[in-house]
Amino acid sequence: MLNGKIENAINAQIKHELASAYLYLSMSAYFEANNLPGFASWMRVQAEEEQEHAMKFFDFINDRGGRVALQAIEQPQVEWDSPLKVFEQVYSHEQKVTSLIHAIYKLAVEEADYPTQVMLHWFINEQVEEEKNASAILDQLKATEGHASSLFMVDHRLGKRSED
Repeated sequence: MLNGKIENAINAQIKHELASAYLYLSMSAYFEANNLPGFASWMRVQAEEEQEHAMKFFDFINDRGGRVALQAIEQPQVEWDSPLKVFEQVYSHEQKVTSLIHAIYKLAVEEADYPTQVMLHWFINEQVEEEKNASAILDQLKATEGHASSLFMVDHRLGKRSED
């Protein structure tokens, strides 16, 4: 049986994962509206990945005999000043998600909930990758500032991302 504190924390994380998907989908729409289809595609794949993360938590609660309680998600931001500003937010957002997952892990240690600790290892590793990817794209965008052709090269490269 899933501990009530852990169940509440994971339910909150489901909300955060779905809110992340919603944010990235909004970013995809922003890029589509600004004729950057590669960025839009990358964000769409990212949104789908976040939905998968939410479902991993959803299934874990159910597998442990808990009760999923979905929470309201706020409307995401819809406009940004530039692709650079979008990825500054992506990187910051992924750092926030990392801290939320670490907090659940800390709680699982305090509650001696070993199955939750094991499950969270996957998410901890995933967040290392998420932050690394966001940071790399952010660095590339900083290097392209003022060079439209370089921005389009990054757009083209990001458009090659597929679900894996």
